[in-house]
Amino acid sequence: MSASSTGKASQNNPNHRTVARWLTVVENDLPGANDYLKNLKFEKNVPVIGITGPPGAGKSTLVNSILSELVEKSNKVAVLAIDPTSPFNFGSLLGDRIRMAAHFTHPNVFIRSLATRGSLGGLSAKTIEMTDVLRASGFDYILIETVGVGQSEIEIAGLADLTFVVLVPEGGDEIQNIKSGLMEIADAFIVNKADRDGAVLFANNLRKMVQQKHTHIQVFEVIATQNTGVKEVVDLITTQKNQKNNRKEFLLAEKAYSLIRQKRMVGISKTDLQKAINTALSDPAFNLYTFVEKHL
Repeated sequence: MSASSTGKASQNNPNHRTVARWLTVVENDLPGANDYLKNLKFEKNVPVIGITGPPGAGKSTLVNSILSELVEKSNKVAVLAIDPTSPFNFGSLLGDRIRMAAHFTHPNVFIRSLATRGSLGGLSAKTIEMTDVLRASGFDYILIETVGVGQSEIEIAGLADLTFVVLVPEGGDEIQNIKSGLMEIADAFIVNKADRDGAVLFANNLRKMVQQKHTHIQVFEVIATQNTGVKEVVDLITTQKNQKNNRKEFLLAEKAYSLIRQKRMVGISKTDLQKAINTALSDPAFNLYTFVEKHL
């Protein structure tokens, strides 16, 4: 495939088959991927919305509700769902995205899962590249749902124009242990499952803690399964679309750093390192730092 074959996918009406093909090419570093990325043209402002939070917070259900609201306004929306990769068997746990099933066949919705491939923090450089493919393909909004483990909550700030951190009332005392980094990157906190016991108190305590230092950060109370409170979240998304992004330099620097790190790590495989370690350990004088030096 050549870059010239992407014409239909780069107009205002995305060609989902073409988009899917190029995502596969880019994700797997197939021939033509690098040239294609270097020739991407971004013809309009396409906000990237990051949605992160701990497992079980209802992120997929929330994304489904946000999709419904955006599509109802005739928007074309792409979803990139980041799934964890096991650090032990390197297998991807790509889900069926059952909660978004109602949108799989909708002509204005495109959904794709992406494995983290063992990337520290959960976001790989592939996430950046695939997001740019979507940005250049004619969508109005891009939603990125990332697993909330490690540093992925922080890393999403280097990719998203708007970042939502999803929490649940069961977080309780954990509210005091929210990483300071989250306060820096979150544009809003979403307390999902707000009909559960303790939700009002949880949300109020979160507001008090957030507004002590970050008065611009909003806290939404949402029941995603009932679509309650989702409209207010979508209103924030749509009102931010045409506003100047004051973090543009930061976002680009974060993206550049991730891409450069990826290219410098080409040829370094965790699987191969494990095999090499297994062999090296037969030497009683094994030294980790000597081993690492040989692989630099």
